[in-house]
Amino acid sequence: MRSRKWRGAIYSLIVVILAWWALSALLARPIVPSPYDVLLNIIATFTAKISTHVLYSLGRILAGILLAALLGVPLGFLMGYYDRIDRLLSPLVYFTYPIPKLALLPVVMLLFGLGEVSKLIMIVLIVVFQVVITSRDAVKSIPAETFHSLQSLGASKIQTFTEIILPASLPEVLTAIRLALGTAVSILFFTETFGTEYGMGYFIMDAWMRVNYLDMYAGIVVLSFMGFCIFSAIDAAETHLCAWR
Repeated sequence: MRSRKWRGAIYSLIVVILAWWALSALLARPIVPSPYDVLLNIIATFTAKISTHVLYSLGRILAGILLAALLGVPLGFLMGYYDRIDRLLSPLVYFTYPIPKLALLPVVMLLFGLGEVSKLIMIVLIVVFQVVITSRDAVKSIPAETFHSLQSLGASKIQTFTEIILPASLPEVLTAIRLALGTAVSILFFTETFGTEYGMGYFIMDAWMRVNYLDMYAGIVVLSFMGFCIFSAIDAAETHLCAWR
């Protein structure tokens, strides 16, 4: 199963590279350099230029995902297990979830400035809603007989959450994080063009403004690879933590 996934990823990468190479040869213009030239540029400049921006972006996205999980998972579990909490909070979630998060960026930056806090808040806002809703629905889908069996043995509420709810809901929570990851990286790219000198978003836009297309494409490739690595890490975590499936 895992080997098929990697074969599929390799085939997709080959298709993208061939299409990119064909477009570069067809246009024969600096605005679309060949993948070979971009790869050489990444090798030549990664340590000196790109690596610092990667660390900043990676730190922001990982911190945002961690905060969203720490906030969203317990809240979703409580909403799924206690009907009273669900009735209280679900209208608020349903009202705020459809709001385009990018539209909140000016408000967040006005309230929290242009620094790291606003960038983290934007990532958390994107990820946390999916985590809350998925966690709640995962708990509600657990058969009531499962809870009754453990409670008949004298299990406490904490044991119910740790022995039933968390293991049963974890795969869905990881799936929600994966689904939100692409949007989170996109928002991160956008927020890094404001009030910072570090991050892949800043690096790409700065290269574009300097008409340095090799650097610009190198940044796009590295940002895409960073997202792929995070996605693969979540897959690996699911395989390890949810081996019972």
